[in-house]
Amino acid sequence: MRRASGISPVSLGTMAAAVAVFIYVLFVKPIVGIADNGDFLRIMTSVGLDYLDPNLLYEDKYFGHFIREFKLVPLGIGGYASTQVPFVILATWLNRLVFSTTVFDMRSMAIVYSALLLAAFGVMMRYHRAWPLIARIALGLVLVFMFADVGYIGYFNSLFGEPISYVFLLLTVGLALGLSSSEHPTRRLLILFFVCAILLTGSKVQNAPVGVLIALLGLRFLRMRSDGAWRKTVIGFSAFLAIGSLAMYVLAPKQLKEINMYQTVFYGVLKDSPTPEQDLEELGIPKELAVLAGTNFFEETAIPQRDPVMYEKFYDRISHGKIALFYLKHPGRLMAKLEVAAQNGMTIRPYYLGTYEKGEGMSRGAVSAKFDWWSEWKKNVLPNTLWFLIPFCLVYYAVIALERRRAASLGGKIYTETFALVGLVGLISFLIPIIGDGEADLSKHLFLFNVCFDIMFASSVLWIVYRLVGLAGGRTSR
Repeated sequence: MRRASGISPVSLGTMAAAVAVFIYVLFVKPIVGIADNGDFLRIMTSVGLDYLDPNLLYEDKYFGHFIREFKLVPLGIGGYASTQVPFVILATWLNRLVFSTTVFDMRSMAIVYSALLLAAFGVMMRYHRAWPLIARIALGLVLVFMFADVGYIGYFNSLFGEPISYVFLLLTVGLALGLSSSEHPTRRLLILFFVCAILLTGSKVQNAPVGVLIALLGLRFLRMRSDGAWRKTVIGFSAFLAIGSLAMYVLAPKQLKEINMYQTVFYGVLKDSPTPEQDLEELGIPKELAVLAGTNFFEETAIPQRDPVMYEKFYDRISHGKIALFYLKHPGRLMAKLEVAAQNGMTIRPYYLGTYEKGEGMSRGAVSAKFDWWSEWKKNVLPNTLWFLIPFCLVYYAVIALERRRAASLGGKIYTETFALVGLVGLISFLIPIIGDGEADLSKHLFLFNVCFDIMFASSVLWIVYRLVGLAGGRTSR
């Protein structure tokens, strides 16, 4: 199939529309950002940021309003280990060139993330430039209206880790599609794919299983070229990604594991349980800890979360394996928890966090409606229930199986397998918050699931458009 050369008007129009949305949402007052829920501090100490006012009140720091300006201070030692860190440091360097050498403006962060998202859009458009015109227009509209929605890009004006997961998932998927669509894929493109996958995996501990799945997809590229350099690159990067993913989980900070374990049991298994004492005994935990049922790690409790008794009776006895076994023995309880996740699974935005600066005069916790068509439609119209998600996924995978069987080349098969991977990443991202962190902050913890679902939904719509265009024009090729 002959490829078009240069940048098409559709691609230029898509990029221009995306830039216009970025400017309108992230840079034109009232600027949209996201208030801190307490997560910012761990990244601030690693990248050289502090509050402008050392006496800032709790209600001004957290939840209610988006803080745009911070003080630039020397880099800390140690701190939070994440692939987010170098991008925030990059933003501080950019800030010194664009805004100030002493005050960090969060819009520097938005510039970095916007450039990365624009690159992801460019990759998607580039490797589908042989599509019929109507299908390419549909792709451009989907990218702008779904993936530039304020529910996603609002995170760009924040210190949350979600934007790294977001942009590098899109880039990883786009580059995988590019590799599989190329008759002669380059080693440089292959390396870019793996680098983006590593940055995605390293952004959060909960993304560790994602790295293993992508490593398996990466191995599928082995047969696309037969030269030694190509094969060494595929095997080396795939091994690094898989081993690094496992190491990320094993070497996760003990404190973080304890928080997650507490949330999983007391704000997950025991939350709304009719038999908390019995559940604890089944988990091998003394039943007197049932007084903590329904509590989360960040509130005052009858037994303090760091009390030595908790280490003796809880942290040293519990494991995710025991929790998984409990849910396997009680599938009804698991389904109930998954239904709770589904109820939160169609919400991209954390609506409990304000998006306006305090100086804008909006009420505390107010949320902007700038370019929120997709996130609002998804939240209010799509069914937020397992009985919608399960049939949707079954039909999605049935179409993938059909398309894979019809694919005449290895590249065509890997193209469809990439979308199968997205579904598996979504499934993992749906299960991990329940199994690994209970019901705490579910809408935010399901962020990566939202991204995967939207890719699945968008690809389904585009598949229908492509097939209809093909039928109208007598096309039979993929």
